[in-house]
Amino acid sequence: MNNLLSSESLSKEAIEKILQKADSFLGYNGQDMKGKILANLFYEPSTRTRLSFETAMKRLGGEVISVTDMESTSITKGETLDDTAKVISQFADIVVIRHPESGSATRFADNSQVSVINAGDGAGQHPTQALLDLFTIQKEKGKIDGLKVVMTGDLKYGRCANSLAYLLTNYDVELVFVAPDQLKMKPELLKYLDEKGVKYSETDDFKEGIEGADVLYCTRIQKERFADSKDYEELADVYILTKQLVENNCPDATIMHPLPRVHEISHEIDDMPNAAYFRQVENGVAVRMAILTEYI
Repeated sequence: MNNLLSSESLSKEAIEKILQKADSFLGYNGQDMKGKILANLFYEPSTRTRLSFETAMKRLGGEVISVTDMESTSITKGETLDDTAKVISQFADIVVIRHPESGSATRFADNSQVSVINAGDGAGQHPTQALLDLFTIQKEKGKIDGLKVVMTGDLKYGRCANSLAYLLTNYDVELVFVAPDQLKMKPELLKYLDEKGVKYSETDDFKEGIEGADVLYCTRIQKERFADSKDYEELADVYILTKQLVENNCPDATIMHPLPRVHEISHEIDDMPNAAYFRQVENGVAVRMAILTEYI
């Protein structure tokens, strides 16, 4: 079965093929997926990912069936995720799943009769977000190789930043990770970067970390990943990007965010020409159209 479960499973050739397809799907409406059904299973909250996959499938002429929370499924009756996979995969031609447990997408895929796309498995991975982020970088900067990409915020639990970092190992980039000690990048990802020979550095100094960035990828501190709300409150406002910080430290940086934003990017930045986070959303539909046609 052809599944998309993690960023590191993608070869550079596969990545480039999806990016090229996505470019051709910008503004596209067709019948490529006519007669095909997407099962969108979202057991964890989502706005952009769920709706962009639905939009992508419908712009390709296909149909969508959806689950938007666990309470509306037989999981509340005790059905296992394994059995759910065996059942749901008989209703659709491809399944997109988001689930709060790391590794859940792989477990689902092991029991599915059709291809499975991981749309976020807890603090694990979010490869389709990483692909649309990479596509956005390419569109905004005109290239990927040679860039200094700075990632800030919750890098420990942030599946988007982790997934993008894995994808970027296929390119000649410099990575800078800016996070408080409690939210540093996972050791296993750093080990992977070492094995791939990727240049990277870590700091908890926000101003120093963003200096000279070509791409500034901000993430929110994820309240839902903290067992104790007090721990979250201590870190919630640790980094706030302002227009002045951008102008003084990285005026040419493309500013990105997987969204939702809380307050880590000041709203005064929204009107800056290098604020790309809402363009990321638009790009997400085209990238997910490419993914659907590649994996169904």
